[in-house]
Amino acid sequence: MKTMTCRQLGGACDMEFHADTIEEMIELSRKHAMEMIQKGDEAHIKAMREMQELMHFPEGMNAWYENKRKTFECLRHDDIQ
Repeated sequence: MKTMTCRQLGGACDMEFHADTIEEMIELSRKHAMEMIQKGDEAHIKAMREMQELMHFPEGMNAWYENKRKTFECLRHDDIQ
């Protein structure tokens, strides 16, 4: 299991997520972002708008994913039991 923050995944805060794969990590981040947006959190709304802009360009989204995957792969495993 590895740990990344919302901010490391393109979000707006230091909430930590723990997952075994980058796909799980991204899904946890997405759910968190949606919860924060529903609460009206402006920082997360801004981060989501930026992500939506990136989604208009497949090469940009692919580069984002590859960057996050590499970051995830470089992380040490947590000592969480």
